[in-house]
Parts: sequence; structure tokens; C-alpha cells
Amino acid sequence: MVTLSTAENALKTVYLGVVSNQLNTKTNPLYNMIKQTTQDVWGKEVKKLAPVGINGGIGAGTEDGTLPTSAQNNYVNFTSTLKNLFGTIEISDKAIRASSNSAGAFVNLLNSEMEGLIKASKFNFGRMLFGDGTGTLTTLTADEDVLFCGIVASTQNLIEGLVCDLVTNKHAVVGSKLRITSIDRANKKVYFDQALDLDKVTDTVYVTVQNSYKNEITGLDGIFSNATLYGLSKASYAFMKPQSTTSTTIDDIKMQNMIDLINEASNGDVDYIVCSNGVKRAYQKYLNSFRSNIDVLDLKGGYKAISFNGIPLISDRFAKSGNMYFLNTKDFALHQLCDWRWLEGENGNVLKQIAGKPVYTATLVKYAELLCDHPAGQGVITGITEA
Repeated sequence: MVTLSTAENALKTVYLGVVSNQLNTKTNPLYNMIKQTTQDVWGKEVKKLAPVGINGGIGAGTEDGTLPTSAQNNYVNFTSTLKNLFGTIEISDKAIRASSNSAGAFVNLLNSEMEGLIKASKFNFGRMLFGDGTGTLTTLTADEDVLFCGIVASTQNLIEGLVCDLVTNKHAVVGSKLRITSIDRANKKVYFDQALDLDKVTDTVYVTVQNSYKNEITGLDGIFSNATLYGLSKASYAFMKPQSTTSTTIDDIKMQNMIDLINEASNGDVDYIVCSNGVKRAYQKYLNSFRSNIDVLDLKGGYKAISFNGIPLISDRFAKSGNMYFLNTKDFALHQLCDWRWLEGENGNVLKQIAGKPVYTATLVKYAELLCDHPAGQGVITGITEA
């Protein structure tokens, strides 16, 4: 007979490995390129010594002349807080009892819940890789004609079922745990399961994932745009600034110019190019105009990419519109306390009853932060007209 204990054991021994593998290999191709490590984690923070420039103890001289003066590597200390990443499932007591006499039905129940968790976690983690750490998804204004509707600047980071908060630019919460029921992407309208109460709100309103405002990992947008990164001001440290150019069009020469700029400015080597879907279409349009053959590369995880002189070029739905990023993924690392784990209670229980409800919940957790120890070795072309 299937029991609550059976569900506990299944989640710990069977599903944890499956979920970890799916999230670590199928989130998106950029995530696959980034190493995961437990190094440089100190308590609740990541502290890493990042090299600046090269060792200075080199030189040339005469046969019996003075040897070069030693000049060891220069370092700066990067510090950032480990971010708390959660994913939660719920199983009702009724559902468990209804499947108690059928192992197949119980497996189907757990499979359905885990597939939903994996899908949601992939979406959220993939989005965070391109975010700035604030968790801001878009800006919103209320639709005066529909109480449950908001008009957003972009639907790129939104999906049906997402539970959101509304936060102002002055950090006031003006909406909590609103679930998206439907999205009119053509008109940029988002419908929620609760009425919006924004009549007296005059500040800018951001849509964020529930409880996530300023609690997310530092993604690409943070590395490229934040004035302060890992505790250091970009105004004070030039090597903290990635390379950046602007162009309305994209072609092989502009892309090679960025690769050369990165190499000349920081001795960095680009091994991955990622852009928005519209920018990828613009580049494909450019290639097609010259009847160029498009070479394709096979990437880890079953992904495919366009080859630019052997460098994979791939689009991502979460990449900022009009941007093409040039990365050296060896400079990135996801620092973590451990891989994905179930949040356990005092007795090691994974499934816990929600107070006052006939429902059990289990939470997947990971404490991690993304660090790039060579920001100047990355680059971006902005302002590209999408196709």
C-alpha cells in the first residue's frame, strides 16, 4: 500500500537525482557551459580573489645583467551573498489516499508534480541567468477598464501560472501573490487572479516573482549594467567594465570587431555568443543575403547552435532585446553550498503538512550565486534592430 512514507522515500531516492540532472543539463545551453563549484563559499557569502592583469615579473636583459624584479599577480576581492533558490510542490492528502491502492496512480501523481516543478524551475533559473539580480520582470500600469488586468512594458519574462508581487521603485509592495491567469502578448496585457489596487500608486510599479525582489542571482544584465558589482564600483575599477559597442545592424565584421576588442583590452578569448531571438533572426537574414552556408554545432544537452568561426552562437528567449553577448564562459562559475536538495524538517521529513490544510508540501532548495571573475573579458553589442 502506498503511504506518506512511500512518497517521502520516492522524493529522496528517486526524484531528487532526476530533478537535479534535469535542472543542471536542460535549463539552457548557457547554464551547461558554466561550471558549478563549492569553492570560495564562506558562510552565507561568496568571497573570491579575482586576478587583475598579469604577473609582472618578466623581462629581457643582457647575458650577465640584472634579472627582472618579481611582481606577483594583482588581485581584488569579490564579495556577494549566496542567493536562496526555492521550488515547491503540493500534494493533497486526498490525492495520496486516492492512489494508495495503486502504485501506478501514485507514480503518475508524483510524476505530474515533479514535471511541473522542473518546468517552472527551468523557466525561472534560465531567466535569472540574464537578469540583474533585482528580480524585476517588467513594469506595469493598471488597465482602467479591467480590474484584474495590467498593461506591461514587455511579456518576455512572464508566463501563465507565475505567482507575482508588485513592487514600486521605492520598494513598497502594492500587490502580493498575484497569479497570472492569461497573457495577451499582442497587446501586452496580463490578467491576474486578483484585482489590482493601484489607484493611488504614482510610482513606477515592477512585476517580480513572489518574494524575489532583490533576492536573485547576479545574471548577465547585472554584470553588464550594474554600477556596482560584487562590492566594487565600476567607476573606480575599469577592469570591472565589460566591453560594449552599439550598432543597429549585425554582420560578421562587427562580431569579429567585438571579439578582437575583448582580446586586445583584456586578453580574453570568447567561446560563446548568445543573443535574443530577434537578433539571431537578423543575423540569419544577413547570412542568407549572401547565400552563405550556415554551419551548425552540437552542444551539450542536445542543443544546437550556429557556428561563428567555431564559436557557438545561440539565441535565448530571456536575452535582452537587441543585444548580442560575447562571453568567455571559463570566467564564470556558479558558487553553491551544495547541489539541489530537499528542504528537510527536524526529523528529516521532506513532506510537511501546511498548517490548517489537508495538504503536504515539499521544497527544493539551492543556495548559490553566479560570479564572473573577469568582467572586462566579456562584451556586448547593443541596439541591434531585430528581424
